[in-house]
Amino acid sequence: MAIAFARAESEKPFGDLAGERATVFPSSRLALRARLALFFSIALCSAAAAGLAYWALQPPVVSTDDAYVVAPLAEVAPQIDGTIAQILVHDTQYVHRGKILVMLDPKDAELDHQSALAAYEEAMRVAQERIAKAKAARANVRIKAALVQQARLQFQRRNRTPGAVSGEEASNAQTALTTAKYELSIAENDAVAAEAMVKELNSSTVPAVEIARIGLARAILRLQRTEIRAAVDGVVAQLHAQAGQQVAPGLRLMSIVPIRQLYVEANFKESQIDDIKVGQRAYLTSDLYGSSKIFHGTVDGIGGGTGAVFSILPAQNASGNWIKVVQRVPVRILLDAADLKQNPLRVGLSMNATVQVEEPASAVVTKRLTPSLRAIARAAY
Repeated sequence: MAIAFARAESEKPFGDLAGERATVFPSSRLALRARLALFFSIALCSAAAAGLAYWALQPPVVSTDDAYVVAPLAEVAPQIDGTIAQILVHDTQYVHRGKILVMLDPKDAELDHQSALAAYEEAMRVAQERIAKAKAARANVRIKAALVQQARLQFQRRNRTPGAVSGEEASNAQTALTTAKYELSIAENDAVAAEAMVKELNSSTVPAVEIARIGLARAILRLQRTEIRAAVDGVVAQLHAQAGQQVAPGLRLMSIVPIRQLYVEANFKESQIDDIKVGQRAYLTSDLYGSSKIFHGTVDGIGGGTGAVFSILPAQNASGNWIKVVQRVPVRILLDAADLKQNPLRVGLSMNATVQVEEPASAVVTKRLTPSLRAIARAAY
């Protein structure tokens, strides 16, 4: 019987054994899957919470790709009329402040200078002669005063004792005294008239000398202005001057782009400039160098109006076919000088500008999380 039982057990099908094993392994697999799902759920929630916190605590920024490099162009124009004799620069050339760019024909200016110099020297000579005459007239006054004093003493001596001299001598003494006084009066008037022509007896204050000196200074200035110099450091652009060209004051000959004084004019939407303030930090990238090169800047000012207001043909919003268009306000961003020196830019290049708006962390979190929490609440209910 034992042998029959063993044989029966050995002949039992493998399916039953597999069923017994199947009752053991599925429970362990389910537990493992549950633990893995719990682990991945916790990791995913942690990563989402960390990302949400990082996003919420990041300082808010406003960005625009409507930004361009701008510079205060220096227009080069003559201040006097004349003929261009020589052009000493060419387009794209870098020049320093004070460098001679264009030479005008100086012959007319040199003749004017020589004429003014001769007029000044003549005025100085005439003034010195008048000064000498004024001094001589003042010396003559002193001589006449001495003669009056002498005539007075003689008159007093003759009239000291009545009857000591004859009537004729006394009359002559009186006449001599009166004549000396008249001559003194005439000499004083002549001295006053002579000194009036030379103020304070100084040639530099004589009116004629002053007029001649101003004329000479004007002639020297005209001669200096035949050399047209660069007002700033920069690159020559839009050169229109030609040798032999007749020019007039104010005619633009070329422009100089001060590439060390570049700034960015970023046009932000009207809904973005609410939090932009002067002094905030800005980060910019250019299409020239790509996103790998970041330029640092500072907000220097916000425009006084939108671009449409200052356009040549402003919009007529009172018309019947009015369409609302989002307006943009220019924001001036100064670039860091070190960045410009290392990676030069050019006027007109496109930029991507990002301004970091400074707000308290609590305000940032509230502003950013409130819409998300409201959306979650709406989805839950």
